[in-house]
Formats: sequence, structure tokens, C-alpha cells
Amino acid sequence: MAFLDGLMGNASEISAAEIQKEYSHLLSSSERVHKAYKLIRDMFIFTDKRLIMVDKQGMTGKKVEYHSYPYKSITHFSIETSGHFDLDAELKFWVSGNPAPIQKQFNKNLNIYELQSILAEFVLK
Repeated sequence: MAFLDGLMGNASEISAAEIQKEYSHLLSSSERVHKAYKLIRDMFIFTDKRLIMVDKQGMTGKKVEYHSYPYKSITHFSIETSGHFDLDAELKFWVSGNPAPIQKQFNKNLNIYELQSILAEFVLK
């Protein structure tokens, strides 16, 4: 079902421990992964210090671009819950210096309020 969700533009949650190990080369020695989500090949990772967006490119996905957003650079964020006809929940966040939001969609099974809580915990420090 995760693959089907990916095709429909939805992200699914993956193990934080698995991501901690797999992406240890990107993390500082004291940085810990709290939540991670995958969208087909791309991924976004919530650590205790920043949000990391992983963008796999090309047919093989061997070329990878990593975007790192320190929580202090996130100026505001919003969530949109799923409805009767719109089954996707959505997270948007804005980064200082960029007027356009960064957006990600989730299937209705994901607790969007939990995601908002994670952002609030780190952004509002």
C-alpha cells in the first residue's frame, strides 16, 4: 500500500531507527531522528536539530540532493486535514528568504496533528 500511496502523492512513515542508521553520514554526532517519511524515492527526515529533505534524481536515483532546513529558519507552518472528498492531508512550511512554501501530502492514515506537534516542538524552542 505504501507504493500506491507514493504514486498518489502521499507519504508514508518509516522507521526512525532505520533512518538513523542509514543516514548517519549526514547527521551530527549528537543528532537524533524523530520521524521519517518516504514518498516513492524521496524522503524527509525530522531530527531534533533540523528537517532534512532527500531528493533522489534521475532514472536510477543514484544522484541525490539533500536539503537541510534548520528549525530556526522555518518562519511558519500550516497543516490541512483530509476531508470527505479530499483524502489527503497536507503540511506546508515557509523558510526565511523564500516566499513560496514547501509542501508535502500525506494519506489520511497519517496523524497530521502529530506531524504538526513535531514541528511545533522544534520550531517554537
